[in-house]
Amino acid sequence: MTEIHERLRAALHAKLPAAYALRRELHAEPYVSGREEPTLKRVLDALPDGTVMERVAGTGALLRVGGEGLAVGVRGELDALPIVEETGVPWASGNGAMHACGHDVHLAALVALAGAVERVGGPAPMVAVLQPREESYPSGAFDIVESGALHRHQIGAMVAAHVQPVLSAGETACTPGAVNASSDEFTLTVRGQAGHAAYPHLSRDPVLALAQIIVAAQQIVSRDSDPMTPTVVTFGTVTAGTAPNAIPETAVARGTLRTMSEPWRHQLHDRFRAVVEGTARVHGCEADVRIMPGEPVLVNDARLAEETGYILVDTAHHMPVMLRSCGADDFAHFASVVPSLMLFVGTDTTSGLHSPYFLPGDETVAAVAESLLAAYLGAARVIGADGGKTHDRQPR
Repeated sequence: MTEIHERLRAALHAKLPAAYALRRELHAEPYVSGREEPTLKRVLDALPDGTVMERVAGTGALLRVGGEGLAVGVRGELDALPIVEETGVPWASGNGAMHACGHDVHLAALVALAGAVERVGGPAPMVAVLQPREESYPSGAFDIVESGALHRHQIGAMVAAHVQPVLSAGETACTPGAVNASSDEFTLTVRGQAGHAAYPHLSRDPVLALAQIIVAAQQIVSRDSDPMTPTVVTFGTVTAGTAPNAIPETAVARGTLRTMSEPWRHQLHDRFRAVVEGTARVHGCEADVRIMPGEPVLVNDARLAEETGYILVDTAHHMPVMLRSCGADDFAHFASVVPSLMLFVGTDTTSGLHSPYFLPGDETVAAVAESLLAAYLGAARVIGADGGKTHDRQPR
């Protein structure tokens, strides 16, 4: 462990009691996507005074800590989910929203890291990227990228950490390459000919057509995609009809298309449309398919993962592991324009992400803060070794 790592780590640990208290404040008063202003204000109040602060993406902000020059961006998500909390702790939310995905933990850890960098100084400036709307569309990360803020603030690399209950406490996934899938929502409408349930031959049943579409679409995964490329087609909602003894005119389904390959992602869209439209025609119906682009594939920069992995090994209670998931995160938009790294930090909880019972303990705040410190130091090495070349990349 280097001297600067030891000093930053000591300063980080001194900040943890305040971070635990902040986490509980944020958890008790969460706000859903687009309404995060009170959360933003509380986090800005807790952060050290920065030299440059810019409001972005409506309810987001960027705050620089540690001087001028090529910087490391550290992302923290501001929004909560529209979930009624059932944990029963004294600091549980009571407003119908909940930090059921760990964003309160991430924010508190980010504040602790920023305080340590401000107190000790670091090998590179840090920019706290306080991002709104991670849990909904339009994506807050996409809006920040489109605004050009990363370029204006000389962010040469982006890092983030996400709690992950599929990993055990003490494990941190620091995986190079694709780690999260792209995720695109679809809505398809099948139109047939309405009629009486007793006379199906006089109708064109969109429900039957949709049922066949759902089955046929799964064969895209088994027969059209490369078996070595993870692909998931999910139908999440199916709606049709108002009476049990009538064949409706339309049937509607919504879902997601996911893959770990960006080139195959666009082919998947084309194949999905062809299967839906062709299957509908076979049943005498017509189909309209709308695909709403979401997050791209999240690709971790190999150099960032390598450097951060070395530092995690130096931190005895963090065991680096490998993890790839067909989950999605709009952090992928940052990775599309600057070298980026998403870490997944294990936590011992009995409930999974987005559960009304999800509640990591204080020790998870410390684990995320340690992981962010390792990623910050690893990124500082990379952008320093690059001689500033990473900043030559321009926003889309």
